[in-house]
Amino acid sequence: MADASVRTATPDDVAEIARIHRDTWRTAYRDLLPEEVLAGIDVAETAGAWAGVVANGQVLVAAEGRWLVGFCVAGPAPAAEVARADGSLPADADTTALVSVLVEPRWGRRGHGGRLLAAAAERLREAGAGRGIAWVPEADRSSVGFYGRAGWDPDGTVRTLDAGGRPLREIRVSGGLTPPPPG
Repeated sequence: MADASVRTATPDDVAEIARIHRDTWRTAYRDLLPEEVLAGIDVAETAGAWAGVVANGQVLVAAEGRWLVGFCVAGPAPAAEVARADGSLPADADTTALVSVLVEPRWGRRGHGGRLLAAAAERLREAGAGRGIAWVPEADRSSVGFYGRAGWDPDGTVRTLDAGGRPLREIRVSGGLTPPPPG
């Protein structure tokens, strides 16, 4: 494998982040989302949304050699995202982070997702977070497995989104932000 790295995204990365977002969703979610939803992902429009998140310093990118291969967005979790099913907030709501890792499938299984999650966890710990959460489609066994290998497990909270007229059930996974054991 060529040199692999993780770094903070810059404004120059926004177009590539948007492309990775579109291409990954079109590949990974082709059986979960309607074709018209996936076809409607516009890179220029998505780049506009990503620009603000990148400007806030909440996006890390993974690279292999000169290629950007994935990204992770991580920051404080909004109350609505961390709330229990009954709407109440856990005691650690103020120190819970919302994380999302996306690696382009053609670059998968090369450790990029793990490096992104580890780098995000380190930053989040330094900022005072103690726990992370992520929402993943329940049927996305690859993502559920990825988070599970990192020690993040479903916490029993689910939500159903309207995905272009098709319900998409997501589960929330939760885990600590402790560094992985050496070795």
